[in-house]
Amino acid sequence: MRRKKITRRTAETTIDLDFAIDGTGKTNLETGVGFFDHMLTLFASHGRFDLTVKCEGDLVVDQHHSVEDVGIVLGQAFQASIGSKEGIERYATVSTPMDEALATVSLDISGRSFLVYNVEGLKEKVGEFDTELVEEFFLAFTRHAGVTLHINLAYGKNSHHIIESIFKSFGRAMRLASAINPDIKGIPSTKGTL
Repeated sequence: MRRKKITRRTAETTIDLDFAIDGTGKTNLETGVGFFDHMLTLFASHGRFDLTVKCEGDLVVDQHHSVEDVGIVLGQAFQASIGSKEGIERYATVSTPMDEALATVSLDISGRSFLVYNVEGLKEKVGEFDTELVEEFFLAFTRHAGVTLHINLAYGKNSHHIIESIFKSFGRAMRLASAINPDIKGIPSTKGTL
């Protein structure tokens, strides 16, 4: 099983995370940020990843450190659990509707960290959640996962629906790109390395 457990402790957060690529969508999430837990549940469920996160963050300051640091640790866990990348599909593009919203996620498990984030029109908050933290999460993830990630919002009005479409697309694209294809021999790159 492609799986990694990581513990990260800083002056701002303490995180215990367990991530399995070849899972069933089982989650146990306690980040202290309810909406973020909801989005991580969607990511894991639609990606069929098993994900456990226990985060104790400085929420008396704000949600930033908790959300960003979970992105860091999830990226590290993905990078470690994907292993040599032999036989993986590598690329995926997924669009997922959520009522009136439609977001597309394209990714490349390339070893190169890059984020393109074209999402306009989010309200400042969804409940108590600061929506600018969506981009911060994905920046942290891509920097530590070694993936190229493009997130494009085609349209949408409801901020909850927009973010939900993004996380569902992210989970589905990660599942497809991480999948082992028996027809792919070795590293899926003409350079021979990723």
